[in-house]
Amino acid sequence: MELRQLKIFVTVAEEGSFTRAAQKMGYAQSNITTQIRLLEEEFNTKLFERLGKRIALTVDGEKLLYHAKRLLRYSVEIKETMTSSPEPNGILNIGIAESLCIFKLPALLKEYSRLYPQVKLVIRQGTPLDFQRWLHDNTIDVAFSLDGLIKDDDLLTRILCEEPMIIVANNEHHLAAKGFIELCDIGKESFIFTERDCSYRSIIEKHFAEYKIQPLSSYEFDSIEPIKQFVLSGLGIALLPYAAVEKELTVGNMVDLKLNEPKIEMYTQIVYHKNKWLSPALTSLLDLVNAYFDQEQ
Repeated sequence: MELRQLKIFVTVAEEGSFTRAAQKMGYAQSNITTQIRLLEEEFNTKLFERLGKRIALTVDGEKLLYHAKRLLRYSVEIKETMTSSPEPNGILNIGIAESLCIFKLPALLKEYSRLYPQVKLVIRQGTPLDFQRWLHDNTIDVAFSLDGLIKDDDLLTRILCEEPMIIVANNEHHLAAKGFIELCDIGKESFIFTERDCSYRSIIEKHFAEYKIQPLSSYEFDSIEPIKQFVLSGLGIALLPYAAVEKELTVGNMVDLKLNEPKIEMYTQIVYHKNKWLSPALTSLLDLVNAYFDQEQ
């Protein structure tokens, strides 16, 4: 088994095609096929199901993909360690929650790119569960997560700031006249949810279950922008980070319904694995984050 073979295997798995993998890597398709066959012979298993022109990973293929990605990431780290210079360079893989990526961190990342133009930033949006999995398998170097307090003995976490969470409606919604609302008021409304693994969806659903509340109807989206549009259209109310709706609140076409209780506590946190090698690129990002958020507080 060679790293080159693993790179080919991962590329085929990600592209879902021997032909596209060959084109992407600049190899003859016969070479791609041969290397996959050699891997299958070495492990005495089938890595792909071949269904006509379509391919899919087998169970053993899924296992190898998980470990192959980890090995390839570690090989990159080894190379960076042995050839690193004091100046930040290379690739930095960052996981960022959608709301932070759009509304909170662009200025910081822009400043980082200005200071360290030799570093390529690769951004992956995801949920807190994604980030924990990616940090454990070394898919990403660091994550900016919007979550409750993260408790994982293998991860190092710094709380950067508390993120106010509010329940919003359009400015003509009948609850806007109340001044404040109770959780029971939501049981009579249409509620717009984020995707299932979203941290603040999990929290609001936990409160709904605790208080035995079932919204009248609901929608579900995996992105904040359509949620905002549905709220503005009067199709329901939603729980969102204040930073994600600050513009709409300022303009006045969206309102904070001011939930009395329970308080929903969420924090912007930077997270990385305790055994992660702190490359010059990652160290520089951590230093900039510390300076950036210390200045805000």
